[in-house]
Amino acid sequence: MEYEVTVKNIENDEKNKIVGFNVTTNENQRLAIDKSIPLKLSKTTQQYISEALNEAKPEINEWLASLEFQNAKIDPETGEIIA
Repeated sequence: MEYEVTVKNIENDEKNKIVGFNVTTNENQRLAIDKSIPLKLSKTTQQYISEALNEAKPEINEWLASLEFQNAKIDPETGEIIA
C-alpha cells in the first residue's frame, strides 16, 4: 500500500525533542504518531526527524498491515476475499 509521511510538529519538552508525523495512505486513511527523542546538543533537526521516523516505522508498518483487508469484499458462500 502506498503512503506518505509528513512532519506534523516538532517540539521540545524538558528532556526530549518530540517529533510528530502524519501518515496518509493513497486511500486517504490517516495515522498520527509522535516519537520522543532525547535532546542532545550535537543533533540537527534532520537527525531528530530521521531518528524519530526510524522509531515510528514498526508502528506505521503494523498500522498499514491492519488495513490490508479493511473494506475487502468477501464471498459469503466461501468466506474468501474477492479480488
